[in-house]
Amino acid sequence: MATHRPEDRLHQSFADIARLLERHRVLESLAHQQDSPRRDLVEQLQHRQNVAELGKRLRVMHAADIAHVLEGLPLDDRMTVWREVAAESAGDVFVEVSEAVRGSLIEGMEQAALGEVLTRLDPEDLAYVSAALPDEVRARVEQRLEQSERTIFEDSIRFPRSSVGYVMTREWVEVSDQHSVGDALVSLRRLDAMPPQTDHLYVVDVRHVLRGVVPLPVLLVSEPAVRITDLMREDVVTFSPTDEAKSAVGVFERYDLVSAPVIDNRGKLVGRLTVDAVLDVLRDESSLQALRSAGLSEDEDLFASLWDSARNRWPWLAINLVTAFIASRVIGQFESVIQQLAALAALMPIVASIGGNTGNQTMALVIRSLATDQIQPDRSRRLLTKELSIGILNGSVWGLIVGGFAVIIYGQIGLGLVMTGAVVLNLVIAAAVGVLIPLGLHAAGRDPAHGASVLLTFVTDGMGFFLFLGLARVFLV
Repeated sequence: MATHRPEDRLHQSFADIARLLERHRVLESLAHQQDSPRRDLVEQLQHRQNVAELGKRLRVMHAADIAHVLEGLPLDDRMTVWREVAAESAGDVFVEVSEAVRGSLIEGMEQAALGEVLTRLDPEDLAYVSAALPDEVRARVEQRLEQSERTIFEDSIRFPRSSVGYVMTREWVEVSDQHSVGDALVSLRRLDAMPPQTDHLYVVDVRHVLRGVVPLPVLLVSEPAVRITDLMREDVVTFSPTDEAKSAVGVFERYDLVSAPVIDNRGKLVGRLTVDAVLDVLRDESSLQALRSAGLSEDEDLFASLWDSARNRWPWLAINLVTAFIASRVIGQFESVIQQLAALAALMPIVASIGGNTGNQTMALVIRSLATDQIQPDRSRRLLTKELSIGILNGSVWGLIVGGFAVIIYGQIGLGLVMTGAVVLNLVIAAAVGVLIPLGLHAAGRDPAHGASVLLTFVTDGMGFFLFLGLARVFLV
């Protein structure tokens, strides 16, 4: 039996799709160059042949792999591939793609075709993608749901997108606290299929209040006459539907969870949070955090229109322009100093650069710690003191090294001392803002990563120039 690593299989699938698309373009171009009555027939035959081969390749691919391929294709090729995705897997692919790519698929589809894809989704998946749908399409699809499905759909969309209630599933296996192991096994055999990621049975009382859980392996090896409550674990990690979904990531990692019950404020079982949903949240949060750290406020399709991509990058580019102008005015205040000692112009980027690097290291550590709830309010001062101490230590070591090189190159001891002092002071400032910027954004209820790198660069550049040139004015000129 041949085996392939998932990464290799995905890369091969992408390469196969790209090859088919390229061949399609080449044959289409050749057919257009023919000037004969049979040109239309040739075009039709080559189109059918390529479409058939493309569809055949897509049918053996996993929905997540097809989604990955769609995200890596330009818009025209993306729609070509999307039209050939089999109807039975189109819904799963539609759920798997990123929000930005999903939006491009919606724009490129007729509403009737979009409706056919949506009707194949279960109510929870439909709720997951509902925010991106045109109102009339969503209303039409919702009307086609059965009453039980509509109830699940409406219950899902009433929770915020960032909440546990929005991503939880309403499929689980429960047993009464009055049952025995034999009764529970009989109930299991009546199921058509076990819900995905089922590792526990939930034990409830007559009011549907969660009392505990029984691990599925324990149930399977126990004697039929044993009561469920004798096997039950009461120390259960639970979530509320209103909890932040991203807070579940750390909990699942800490306790190695596969699934966890979701209960309301009365303790009643209302849902189940599974590891696949948590991984989706982690992926989305990681992607969004990476974008926000660069000043991008939303997910961006790699092959979106020029206008949409440019507009998404405007806000923080404008802020960066303002901060860069302020930094340039700091340098402008020391023009006379630079004119008298040209070496300053060559050396001052070093001070700003090393400060920015130190600040980014500190800030990345703090943002990660905030994401994993490792920083408590009473520990913030201790963290700041530690990072300032590290800044002094690193500044002293590397400041002496940089200052030594300055003395060697320019032969001026005073210049080396000024360089050393500026590096020490800027690393201390960088450490301080690396802690204070994310903590301040977090305290204000903002994402600590949102534009933090832009603010940090402004401070370390501006202060680096000011400290170096200011010390040079005092001690060298």
